Amino acid sequence: MNGLTSTPPVFWRDSELPHIELRQVSDGRTVCYAPHSHTQWSMGAITGGESTFEYVGRQYHVSEGSLVFMNPEWVHACNPVDNQPWAYLMLYVDASWLASLRFRLGYLDAPVWQDIHCDVSTSADLYTGFQALADCLLNNGVSAEKKEHDVEAFLSEVMVSISEAAEQAEKPFPPAPESLRELARYLDVHCTDELSVEWMAERAGLSPSHLVRVFRKYFGMTPHAYQINRRVQLGQRAIRQGAPIADAALAAGFFDQPHFQKVFKRLVAATPGQYSRPPKRHSDRV
Repeated sequence: MNGLTSTPPVFWRDSELPHIELRQVSDGRTVCYAPHSHTQWSMGAITGGESTFEYVGRQYHVSEGSLVFMNPEWVHACNPVDNQPWAYLMLYVDASWLASLRFRLGYLDAPVWQDIHCDVSTSADLYTGFQALADCLLNNGVSAEKKEHDVEAFLSEVMVSISEAAEQAEKPFPPAPESLRELARYLDVHCTDELSVEWMAERAGLSPSHLVRVFRKYFGMTPHAYQINRRVQLGQRAIRQGAPIADAALAAGFFDQPHFQKVFKRLVAATPGQYSRPPKRHSDRV
């Protein structure tokens, strides 16, 4: 991209904290995402520069100090502004684990996931807390027990802070019709199958053009893009479980590894090799 080079992203994971993943990008000028979604709830902090944030049809201009929040399966993308430097942190949290935490905090009647309707915050306290948590997680001198404690304490603070705004926020879209939800459930399970839009349209009882239009309305992407997004998520899961990249590509339904790498980078804004590489940790603080 215009001859720019950047420091590779850092991904932090720990088998003792399987419900948490951290991403750190120090120069995001070459980090460009296609619209995508995650199975986890996620939050990001812009730690330098500025970027765009597109989320379920809404567009924001965010800069250093901004926090963004993304529900599982909600389509979004963050990208640089005119090749200007920007840096960020991303925290990915298992939705079931977070639902259990919200239940214990009294924000849910049952430990079952409910979407949080809060997009952006400029809370200085949460921003500072996020940076401190990232330092803790990346520090190999800190025990897993301490990291677990800090994760729960910080996310409890986040849930308390954004709950009032979430209750007042406008919901982005109505529930999809059952025929589309059924098709989406089928794609969740059969995302590695070769399925034509004509076949999907027949299953949903719609014409191909109408299916593409209404599916995008309710899910934020076309049926084909939804299926590819699911495939990349399968590849990510395989890599997190230690599979070689070639095996992860096969698990995700890509029989051509270069194609897997190309699609993976477009949606994850990192190569499979970068995603699988353990971070360089520091131990200057405990």
